[in-house]
Amino acid sequence: MATYKELGPNDIKSAKSFLNQLVDVIQEDISGSTTRRKYQVFVTGGIGPGVTSSMFHTVYDQDYSLQTSNAVLDMTVGLFQSSSTALSNSLGLDSAGKRLYPSNSVMMREKVDNYRQFAQVLLGNADNQFMAPINASTDTSTAKIDEALFVGINRLFSRDSIKRETFALKFYQTSSHNKHDGLVTNRLSPNLNLTSLSGSKIFTDVGSATNQITLFGGPAGNIVDSSNTDRSVGNIFYDHGVVILDMKKIISGNEHCSGVIDGMRAGTYKDAAAGQVVIGPSQGQTYGNTRAKFIPDLMFSGSVDNIIDHIASTRFQSGTLTAMTFQNITNINSTLFFCRLAPDEFNYSSNPTFTDSTGRIKVIDQGMEGQQRSFSFITSCGLYDANNNLLAVAKLSRPIEKNDEKDITLRVKIDF
Repeated sequence: MATYKELGPNDIKSAKSFLNQLVDVIQEDISGSTTRRKYQVFVTGGIGPGVTSSMFHTVYDQDYSLQTSNAVLDMTVGLFQSSSTALSNSLGLDSAGKRLYPSNSVMMREKVDNYRQFAQVLLGNADNQFMAPINASTDTSTAKIDEALFVGINRLFSRDSIKRETFALKFYQTSSHNKHDGLVTNRLSPNLNLTSLSGSKIFTDVGSATNQITLFGGPAGNIVDSSNTDRSVGNIFYDHGVVILDMKKIISGNEHCSGVIDGMRAGTYKDAAAGQVVIGPSQGQTYGNTRAKFIPDLMFSGSVDNIIDHIASTRFQSGTLTAMTFQNITNINSTLFFCRLAPDEFNYSSNPTFTDSTGRIKVIDQGMEGQQRSFSFITSCGLYDANNNLLAVAKLSRPIEKNDEKDITLRVKIDF
């Protein structure tokens, strides 16, 4: 049974602390077909069976069909609306003001909309452009991010924020070369699903702790090449857990690409089935755009699924090595209640068995009645509001004896 004491302002204190957790995302989680989930919600009309694609892919820490799996991050791509890739092949505007594109392009409006949505949330204006470095002048063409890879880390892993100077990403910049790159003489086989193991780079946010930047989307930093920290390749927004990478800088964009991608085609042709087209040379053939490049050709002609499949399956490799690592921050707000028990307080219990029928406290040794002092054992501490509603209960690890020779303070901590 309980006895009560009112707490004063001096008995209640507030405190703040934080907790860091190291997160490692391995290569296989990003590249694997069972750990990377597609949400195919986009469907074209027109020529052939059409193209079905996702707007983004979600990477899980294990097979996503398992109930124990956790979503780690989302990946998608976007184009700046005034970039050369978005404008060069445009056919103008329709009556509703929407930009028109030829049938050999896929999801151009959606790629532009993806970019605009991130710009609205992080930059405060959908028409603004991401820059690398962030504080570069808008007149600096090399700093403009026209083709962006967006990586959004799930709240379960980013927590309240990502800790500055803990983010690192291992990325393979080059693919398997074909003869048009001048590095091999006769290779024309598809390379959309092949990666050169010699082209890896580490991209990190080193230096962001000393050069702290705050934008509309909160604290931000530059992603740089670890081997040349003067070379900025993207941005990171710590509170949102969002990384934006300039695909022209992280990928050898001038490198030629070849393979089969989704497209508006009714019948089969060479290596392409219905609903597919060939980009670049394929299987020893030289039809189509034999000098197609990853940027702008794949960004223009490929669906979001095609582009993310290439990036996730080849640019991060497939293995047990770390592809991405960072530390998160969990902010902990605490309220401390100091329950002070003076020597003459709480030495008794309101439990009916504590007294006899006459109201006298029962003693352990009847022969010492009048000499034995009252005492109790404290097992719990309850916190009540002004209307005596129980709000929280703190359990002690073991009962504590309370008598008139002890001054005890119970510290109750509530984290939220």
